[in-house]
Amino acid sequence: MIVYSLRCKNGHEFEGWFRDSAAYDMQAEEGKLSCPTCNSRRVEKAIMAPAVAAGDRKPALTDPEARKMRQFMTGLRKYVQENAEYVGPKFAEEARKIHYGESVDRHIYGETTLEEARELADEGVDVAPLPPDLDGAN
Repeated sequence: MIVYSLRCKNGHEFEGWFRDSAAYDMQAEEGKLSCPTCNSRRVEKAIMAPAVAAGDRKPALTDPEARKMRQFMTGLRKYVQENAEYVGPKFAEEARKIHYGESVDRHIYGETTLEEARELADEGVDVAPLPPDLDGAN
């Protein structure tokens, strides 16, 4: 997985997670990217500074940054749980059925092995890991 900092034409910045750089390029060319704030489809990569580890430097995330990241991940997980169907351990099977038009097209989430997730990605099935449950609620 690769994470890009993205920015829409209105200046909203957000992150996008992609299987690889080719997946980003394909989604960008097909107009599948949109800003979560204003829904603009004019999205481009923002300038990113790589994180480089050094001996006695302070941690990459300060407390406020860590709090924001935790809040984002918790919100993303909650959004998926409220807007997608839970299919449990049958995730890989159901994702394939949806991809190949054998089942109703809808958003789903569930469990799968890393190997199954890689196989799905290799087949062109859009999958992404769900952020961990940081609050322990589910």
